[in-house]
Amino acid sequence: MWSLITVTYNSSDAIKKHWAGDFGNRSDVEWIVVDNASTDDTVEVAKSLGAKVVANRVNQGFSAANNLGYRESRGTHVAFVNPDVEIMVEDLARMAEFLDGHPRVLAAPQLVNMDSSLQPNGRGWPFLTDKILHRVLPRAVASRYRLYAKPGELRQVVWATGAVVLGQRSTFDELHGPWDDHFFLYYEDSDVCLRARAKGIPTVVLGDVRWVHEWARETTGFRFLPWKREFTSMVKFYARYPRLVFTSPWPEARRRGMAVR
Repeated sequence: MWSLITVTYNSSDAIKKHWAGDFGNRSDVEWIVVDNASTDDTVEVAKSLGAKVVANRVNQGFSAANNLGYRESRGTHVAFVNPDVEIMVEDLARMAEFLDGHPRVLAAPQLVNMDSSLQPNGRGWPFLTDKILHRVLPRAVASRYRLYAKPGELRQVVWATGAVVLGQRSTFDELHGPWDDHFFLYYEDSDVCLRARAKGIPTVVLGDVRWVHEWARETTGFRFLPWKREFTSMVKFYARYPRLVFTSPWPEARRRGMAVR
């Protein structure tokens, strides 16, 4: 059984657009929406589309809400999926088959934009310099930081963006959360994949599975609160992984034996 966990905040339009499937009538899939105190009709819309809704009275943040949804879920396969991602339900069976054959792995489909162009949801090492270059001069880090999986390719990455992260429940259980609510928003996806990697659990992008992600990131323009949250999480992240400011925290010897076959 699959558990799909979605954190929402004023996401009514997004789930109307991307979650039109009737999840309420499926015995093999449960959709759990954790709403972070929306002021629109997100809760009502999610219920009408078949979701089990957990309505928070205050905004607890992305990580804490994901963990709440995880505790409410029952599936042996779990996917954390943003409200602006279009689920292809027919892909779930083969992704479950992949996870059953690779039980200690975190995975993501290859995401595409609304125009079907590839989206770099696979990422390389989150060195501070590369994170900055990614924002101001993305071509400079394209080959080592912005990673894609070709059709038929199983691309191992350092981390995958939090738009979609999936795996076996037993794998997420090893990560104790699995998300760290120390991060209210931003950098929690890098952190969860790095913690998994430290336990010998790789992250991969599946090139044959492609889902649309609209990707309306708040920090593409200038709004004070999103940038404040990103800066706060950035400080926490690099305090936890100080060697990522300059160099990799894991020597090459500890990265061996993690290839997914």
